[in-house]
Amino acid sequence: MDVSVILPVMNEAENLRVLIPRLIASLERERLTHEIVVVDGPSTDGTRETAEALGARVVGERKRGYAGALETGIAEARGDYLLTLDADQSHDPDFIIKMWRARKRADIVVASRYVLGGVAYSDFIRRSTSWFLNQALRRMLSIPVLDMSSGYRLYRREVFAELELTSANFEVQEEILVKAHASGFSVVEIPFTYFPRGAGRSHAKLFSFGWKIFRSSLSLWKIRNSLASADYDERAYYSLIPPQRYWQRRRHRITVLWARGLGRVLDAGCGSSLIVQSLNNVVGMDFNYAKLRFLRRYEIPLVNGSAFALPFKDGSFDCVMSSQVIEHIRYDESIFGEMHRVLRTGGTLILGTPDYATIGWRIIEPVYGFLMPGGYKDQHITHYTLEMLREILARYGIVIEETAYIARSELILRCRKAGREKRAVAAVSADASTAA
Repeated sequence: MDVSVILPVMNEAENLRVLIPRLIASLERERLTHEIVVVDGPSTDGTRETAEALGARVVGERKRGYAGALETGIAEARGDYLLTLDADQSHDPDFIIKMWRARKRADIVVASRYVLGGVAYSDFIRRSTSWFLNQALRRMLSIPVLDMSSGYRLYRREVFAELELTSANFEVQEEILVKAHASGFSVVEIPFTYFPRGAGRSHAKLFSFGWKIFRSSLSLWKIRNSLASADYDERAYYSLIPPQRYWQRRRHRITVLWARGLGRVLDAGCGSSLIVQSLNNVVGMDFNYAKLRFLRRYEIPLVNGSAFALPFKDGSFDCVMSSQVIEHIRYDESIFGEMHRVLRTGGTLILGTPDYATIGWRIIEPVYGFLMPGGYKDQHITHYTLEMLREILARYGIVIEETAYIARSELILRCRKAGREKRAVAAVSADASTAA
């Protein structure tokens, strides 16, 4: 089935008599296999009977409130795409065709009142309040969507595969967008003209609605600023916090400068950083699938894999880089063996990690941990130093050629994979260094 149309309703019999036939006509005009799932409130005006007579499938909401009705519809839907809209005729069903044709541009298509070309015909107070809330939420949650409260949307089914919703009412619209975006799904807005409802009265109380959205946004802010958020690494490069922006850009400059022009590059543990986006002949690999889902929009070759067993043949790459990864992994030298294996002889290894022997990092990390509980400090489980890395790399015949530091704290190494005849020399040098 192409699309399931989900209509959460409560006492909307009069509007459904007009809406459902228009929905069916629009879907059939585009030759889409479809179903219309009406999620009833429950209603007392004959909504169920009206919807069934017009060919819709009616189910009772499993949990009270708009969010509960929406969750019920999503669980009942059988289509590859899920279309949600209001049943009060404020969302023109003929607009479905434009949304359907935009589906290849993103995982979520939003009918937007606030992008260029969008219009909202409603009273001044409602229109201005809605615009202000959307602007505030967009900035607070760093979401590239102008109309976050629009309920007229087309979703790829996969968006809801692992999405856990906690909202009770209309604030679920913002929750879906934030959690989906944090999971790497893409969003596109297309201009839409909004009209007031047809018959009946709105079930949303404007100021109560706005307060609930603002209150729920506090928990969503934590999600957007967590390390697990799919676009965290990219956003850090453009951070409004000067130290974070400097740190990210300094790291980017060093690693990209060392890696450019070296041939085929593997970024092992690429995240969503601008480093993998800036290189050309590169393959990005990460264990976190959400970050790879986010990177798909940049058309970079991507692999979901583990640092303990890189899914590549021996000597596949001219350069292997691993920036800010090894400290997040339990100590196991096999990760160095794997990087050595997939790197050709004479190839370059670029390795970045905090140097726990420096005074700078020993000061920075506790301060960061105090300011951002649950951040990097708690996720750094293996503490490396330059001398420790020198010994490990020497055992694999990897020679350090150049070192660089960011704020005398974060270490970046440029290394070379030596041939067999030079591995013994490297090992002897490491032993001598240890003895000294």
